[in-house]
Amino acid sequence: MVFKNRLAYFGLITLFYFLCCTAAPVAAQAQASSADEALRASVNRFIDEWHDDAAHARWRYFDKIAKNGIFIGTDKTERWDRDAFKLWAKPHFEKKSAWAFTALHRNVYFSSDRQFIWFDEQLKTQFGLCQASGVIRATAKGFEIEHYQLSMAIPNDVANQVTALIDAYESKPKK
Repeated sequence: MVFKNRLAYFGLITLFYFLCCTAAPVAAQAQASSADEALRASVNRFIDEWHDDAAHARWRYFDKIAKNGIFIGTDKTERWDRDAFKLWAKPHFEKKSAWAFTALHRNVYFSSDRQFIWFDEQLKTQFGLCQASGVIRATAKGFEIEHYQLSMAIPNDVANQVTALIDAYESKPKK
């Protein structure tokens, strides 16, 4: 009878140990997953607001770009730091709308310390379907865009035709 009690006692200790060792990591993983989703939602809101600022020509659009942040546009000459980009975009922002980008799909990733976030997105734009990628830094004041690159999504089946158009355009004498 003593053996049965010891066996039951050992079984309870083993069960308790198993539950403690497996439940804590599962709970931590669920908590991390919830925090991950909250961060992704915050980042998505931030980027959507940034695009909306441009769509409504709100100057705070540029406040979301880090002071030394880089914006690379679709033209091969379009690589600006924030202040140069702001100067270039001034005529567009003096209108009711600068440009309108609507995200169709976005992937968001981040470093383990949550200080750096990178993303890629597909956008509906005045150029048709575009793709972009960016890097965001989390600061005490919120998010800042460190780098953003926009490109036109050209189907591979027409890439040779597009390349020929570009070559013809660039071979023309400059005025």
